[in-house]
Amino acid sequence: MFLSIVLLISGFFLLTKGADYFVDSCSKVAKALGVSSLIIGLTIVSFGTSAPEAAISVIASLQGNNDISISNVVGSNLCNLLLVLGVSGIFGSLTVKRKIVFRDMIYSVFSYIVLTILTFGFFLEGKDTGVLTRTNGLILLCFLAIYLYALLIDAKRSNVEKEERPKIKIVDFVYIIGEILGIAIGGELIVESATSLAKGIGVSDNVIALTIIAIGTSLPELVTSVIATKKGETDIAIGNVIGSNIFNTFFVLGLSSALSPISYGVDTMIDILILLVVGLIVFILVLKNYRIGRKKGPFLLFLYVLYMIYILSR
Repeated sequence: MFLSIVLLISGFFLLTKGADYFVDSCSKVAKALGVSSLIIGLTIVSFGTSAPEAAISVIASLQGNNDISISNVVGSNLCNLLLVLGVSGIFGSLTVKRKIVFRDMIYSVFSYIVLTILTFGFFLEGKDTGVLTRTNGLILLCFLAIYLYALLIDAKRSNVEKEERPKIKIVDFVYIIGEILGIAIGGELIVESATSLAKGIGVSDNVIALTIIAIGTSLPELVTSVIATKKGETDIAIGNVIGSNIFNTFFVLGLSSALSPISYGVDTMIDILILLVVGLIVFILVLKNYRIGRKKGPFLLFLYVLYMIYILSR
């Protein structure tokens, strides 16, 4: 068990460091191409901070550890909405632009609705276990493509200053490849050690994925959003969380189930419904005055504590 804990910590270290450097490298390349900070937050940074979830879910799916594969995404999304936004709101006021609310936040809620529809079918058929098929995975990836196309159109319409752009070097792409390898190795270590740890302490892979792994893979979002909030870069802070959740649902689950079908049970279905409800709650809170501050932040943290109590008690 001690070795599993050491490997788990080592995996998280590789994931967070790899994702951190990956974000920096990709952001540098994006800025060199003249992409705005908002688009970078919604795409490059979001994809980079979602890399840990992608690595873990894809590896878990290929290995047949389905509880880890899907619960990691659902747990991470809930952690982003409640823990990351809650802590960020405590450190400073998150002012949300109207465009983010009526495009990106609505699309993130839409992603939860799509996931709920795709996973709810087995209940209607009276089965105990559902499956995210390869077709479902392709559907999720298609919705991601639509979102990216919308962002691409927006990027072309944005007026971005062309001065002081960093130059793209071959070494930047070498770094990116190395960082992706670090993320992949970290994901492998976490899946193996978490599975071993779950068996050792007698809890399910589902609980481990929704708690330890979900919080661990959300560390990049948490650190990025808190630092961005303290620096006044609220576009990156909120865009990182919303974009990351969209990537988690459409890209991570889409790719994982397209490569290998993912089975799930009733508990997972309940978690997905909770994610949908939480997504709607956050949307309503933001819609009120386009802000998450020191009142809404603690409330979101309170909801996350309630969810953790529920997970550990079931």
